[in-house]
Amino acid sequence: MNPYTIIVIIGVYFGLLLIISSITSRGANNQSFFLGNRQSPWYIVAIGMIGASLSGATFISVPGEVINSHFYYLQMVLGYILGYIVIAFVLLPVYYKLQLTSIYTYLGLRFGNISYKTGSSLFLISRLIGASLRLLLVAKVLQIVVFEKLGVPFYATVIITLILIWVYTFKGGIKTIVWTDTLQTIFMILAVVLTFIFLAGSMDLSLRNAVQAIGVSGYSDIFDFSGWQSGTYFWKHFLSGMFITIVMTGLDQDMMQKNLSCRNLRDAQKNMLTYSFAFIPVNLVFLAVGALLYIFALQNSIQFPNDTDDIFAMIATGGYLPAVVSIFFILGLIAAAYSSADSALTSLTTSFLVDILGVENNSEDQIKAKRIVVHLMMSGILALLILIFKAKSNENVITNLFKFAGYTYGPLLGLYSFGLFTTRKIKELPVPAIAVSSSVIVYIISQNSEAWLGGYKMGFEALIYNGLLTFTGLFLVSKRKRTR
Repeated sequence: MNPYTIIVIIGVYFGLLLIISSITSRGANNQSFFLGNRQSPWYIVAIGMIGASLSGATFISVPGEVINSHFYYLQMVLGYILGYIVIAFVLLPVYYKLQLTSIYTYLGLRFGNISYKTGSSLFLISRLIGASLRLLLVAKVLQIVVFEKLGVPFYATVIITLILIWVYTFKGGIKTIVWTDTLQTIFMILAVVLTFIFLAGSMDLSLRNAVQAIGVSGYSDIFDFSGWQSGTYFWKHFLSGMFITIVMTGLDQDMMQKNLSCRNLRDAQKNMLTYSFAFIPVNLVFLAVGALLYIFALQNSIQFPNDTDDIFAMIATGGYLPAVVSIFFILGLIAAAYSSADSALTSLTTSFLVDILGVENNSEDQIKAKRIVVHLMMSGILALLILIFKAKSNENVITNLFKFAGYTYGPLLGLYSFGLFTTRKIKELPVPAIAVSSSVIVYIISQNSEAWLGGYKMGFEALIYNGLLTFTGLFLVSKRKRTR
């Protein structure tokens, strides 16, 4: 597709986002930016959360990774559902009862200021890394299909992407995002469904025959019960999926900020349960598209790319399919990028203002002035990290995301578990050291697990071990709470 045509498509799409932003940000204040004045309709939040949870990593990486991991990813998706149930009935009631703006305020109320700052710092590191990896993926594809052909350097692509996101989020924040994310979810799902239809049609396959072709392709294996040593063993994936959801959604300011914008706890729980069960069919479609992409490439003697993240873009925009597929691929890609990056930028700004700078007692004008500066600062940090990861990382992005989650969200899992399920009082001074040392220990073990543990290959479950180590460390520096 002509790169100028793609730029026009991006321009029209961005114009639509600006219109939504203009409407939703009318009369917006700092509470609108942080929590949407707690007036977001739960069903709108639910639709938008699907897109934000999927992100560019799912849109590009999940189809591409089918060649290596088949459909084993669905084992984690099943675990996600149990994780969302825990969030709905364990974490959300706590957050709503305390009327939190930042969920890490809970750690301050339960333990003290050092734990509070440790938790919020872990989130800032986690989300900066996660958002950077997601945006890197999308920026790489946009660079290949559009900007490289125009002679635009990669760093300029990154800056342009972040500027566009900043423009429509800086004023309305969450109040705007819950609506723009809904639009972006629709475009993302529509893009992948249309790709499936046209891929099947190009191979003269009916829906039934396409499903049969995937079934005999060797890509459609879902369950692995071969044993704990396998990296794709069912219970390792299922439990990892549950805990990844708990920490990357329930203990993540980005994802919870939208849930906290609902009118009440009941609405937030309806939102959580609705979009959690939508995850199975949506992810199944992404995996099916991945299988069809590789089947199509084999039938047409198309060489597989070295980077599995590139297969979707290569076929969707390479002239192998009708032009409408290219158009919707670009729209879906942009939607995937913006639906995760816009809320990440907003939540990073919120957490830094509330948790690090402590602005809640400042005047409305003081908060607004600081908010604009921090919003710009976070955009700059994201741009820098994207360029660093571009130079250093060669792995599939979704694999990298879950690996990083094990080391950055693991201590949060330990902190919240200890706070929620014990009544013990901790000595706060060692908390940062416990959080860091837990991650270091788990990392060392993961790098040597096959040699030290009889061939056992540690995967995404590193998150669970990290949480357990943090919990144990907190227990060792705690004492029973005195009762009168």
